Amino acid sequence: MSFMSKPTVRHPKLPVNDIGLTVRDYEGGMSTLCAGCGHDSVTGALVQAAFELSIPTHRFAKLSGIGCSSKTPAYFLRDSHGFNSTHGRMPSVATGANSANRDLYYIGVSGDGDSLSIGMGQFVHVIRRNVNMLYLIENNGVYGLTKGQFSAAADKGSKAKKGETNLQPPIDPCQTAITLGATFVARGFSGDKDQLVPLLKAGMKHRGFGLIDIISPCVTFNDHEGSTKSYAYTREHFNLAIAADFVPPAEEIKAEYEEGAAMPVELHDGSTIVLRKIDWDFDPTDRISALRNLQENAEAGEVTTGLLYIDESQPEMHEVDNTTKTPLVDLEFSQVCPGNDTLQKIQSRYR
Repeated sequence: MSFMSKPTVRHPKLPVNDIGLTVRDYEGGMSTLCAGCGHDSVTGALVQAAFELSIPTHRFAKLSGIGCSSKTPAYFLRDSHGFNSTHGRMPSVATGANSANRDLYYIGVSGDGDSLSIGMGQFVHVIRRNVNMLYLIENNGVYGLTKGQFSAAADKGSKAKKGETNLQPPIDPCQTAITLGATFVARGFSGDKDQLVPLLKAGMKHRGFGLIDIISPCVTFNDHEGSTKSYAYTREHFNLAIAADFVPPAEEIKAEYEEGAAMPVELHDGSTIVLRKIDWDFDPTDRISALRNLQENAEAGEVTTGLLYIDESQPEMHEVDNTTKTPLVDLEFSQVCPGNDTLQKIQSRYR
């Protein structure tokens, strides 16, 4: 997490939202990620989305696992609730917290390794339970904290920093989530804030589980040609002073293009990715159409972005389990723990 606080000085004429807060009130600590990391762009989009929705900062709960992505909750919503869990176990913590207090807005921040490898089982079940939360995968195709091994989202045929070729096909989190019955599925690009902010706002307000897979370039370890998820500097761009790497600052990659259009985006290493926004007439309520769109564009070497699928008819976890409308944290102790006599009566039913 970050140990540096941002300066509290702010411009007196900063715009305020409907509850009188400025965008600075939604920020967090200073980022310790590599300069140019796509994750910092996602952080900026989250800050903007929460500000525009005029949600009080203390009404959020942010949760994460382990990885570069899981550090980012320290960089936004400093006055919110937060929990940094173990590798791949964030969904369990989010489910428990949501069970106890259904009145908060839950944001889970994860990575492609945290969700699609060690945390895959947890990822599956948080979808199955339709937990009311926004689940973000900051997807860069590598394990950044452990020096750039391929993640389960790495593309087949891509090369690692040291030259190894990935021979395994990737797991597409969007296709996986739609197949498992997720009720809100979208994909964004960290450098396209115009598209990402509305997706985040929609995901925060969605009733049920919402997934946004965000292609978020890594400046340090994904420096292979043909990468569809990230960029990096080659060895010539590193300055070796001692037995450590120096990653030069990089400018944020931005992309602006129209709905239905495909746009090649050149990355810092000279490779390109092709982003395609879905058409205005695309029907995000048609699950089969959504899967077909993803597969056809993937075969063409394109990464589909936008709202891919939404189903507002399915009950979320509390509706399925018929839990109390009053959050458990607000109930009297006698209601949560009615005593030994009541427990004995319940147990007698099973004898």
